[in-house]
Amino acid sequence: MPAWRLVAGVAGLALALTAAGAVVGGEGPEGPEGPAAPAAAAGRDPGAWAELGAGYVEEARVSGDPSRYTRAEDAFARSLRLRQADDNPEALAGRGALAAARHDFPAALRDAERALAVNPYSERALAVRIDALVELGRYGEALSAARQADARRPGIPVFTRFAYVHELRGDAKEARRILELALSSAARPADIAYTATALGQLAWNEGAYEEALRHCAHALRAEPGNLEARECRARALAGTGDPAGATREFEEIVERSPLPGRLVALGELYEAGGERRRAEQQYAVVGTWTGLARAGGVNPDLDTALAAADHGDRAEALRAARAEWQRRRTVHTEDALAWALHRSGRSKEALAHAGRATSTGYRNATFLYHRGMIQRAVGDKAGARASLSRALALNPAFSPLGSREARRALDALERP
Repeated sequence: MPAWRLVAGVAGLALALTAAGAVVGGEGPEGPEGPAAPAAAAGRDPGAWAELGAGYVEEARVSGDPSRYTRAEDAFARSLRLRQADDNPEALAGRGALAAARHDFPAALRDAERALAVNPYSERALAVRIDALVELGRYGEALSAARQADARRPGIPVFTRFAYVHELRGDAKEARRILELALSSAARPADIAYTATALGQLAWNEGAYEEALRHCAHALRAEPGNLEARECRARALAGTGDPAGATREFEEIVERSPLPGRLVALGELYEAGGERRRAEQQYAVVGTWTGLARAGGVNPDLDTALAAADHGDRAEALRAARAEWQRRRTVHTEDALAWALHRSGRSKEALAHAGRATSTGYRNATFLYHRGMIQRAVGDKAGARASLSRALALNPAFSPLGSREARRALDALERP
């Protein structure tokens, strides 16, 4: 049973929470030692230190290496020592993006608000505020923040977040319309790749695998090495019935960026193909990443809960899910807690959380699958049949293992 689409390491976050750095503030780091502007060159320039910090955040996002966050933290602190916060919105917004990347969303929101008090038109701060509100489950406020950002600084960072808020509220049609407009206005390769990948993710989420492949190809023409686009392509390949192609793609991706969602995806592809030992190796690396993430100041509880519920220590999965749910109430934390409770034999308690996970109208096959399996466990056969059928109708290849389990459960429910 799957944790196929983890909300991991800021993308996870589903694509919208890319810590503002993916689109706001440059095209990313250069060279094996970090961002192109070395610390020595920053000198006593607070703006240079703020940009250096943003570069480290982006580098961590791309590589999956949370040790870069400590360097980012130091760079932002240096910037704020050189120029006070009430005159340094760049450092505040960058520090907010760092907090979001570490999954400290209250801190991200505080820094974004402080930055906007200094500069109401700060693109990075506007984006971080939307991200933080989304990840705190404050979807109505996130929509208002997106509208305000669109009025102040319309552009790719705002458009893509605006689209994601609509998707979470169940309006995938409006999300697609906004993303298509964003793509038509994108000029930089990074913006084209980011927006086309978002369209590919949206298509994959609705089972339109050939469409997802077209969008991913568009993204990769703009940025041939874009890992999010390659991940989207891998998932779409699995959906079109090419697990070998999906496996090869994920093998190359995790070699460069071993984030939990990618490790679990590859492990499940191995397991679905009968390679249990190789699958276990991938699941084990998630634990290694978790330790590194904590050392880098990242809160990995949501990632831990999803991965461990299916492929690890279920008691640890429940602990992590409860801890994250106490911090923030989002559709993702509700789903993670529901699934961890169910996998721990507490399906009656899980049912209310599964219902809340799907209450906004967000169309997510994994959420529906989880709800259906929980309904089946508590004896609600009609509800289970409806939820599992909807999951498979929406995205029949939402997970190599989960899709198979959903079909088996549905077949059992259909038998007299």
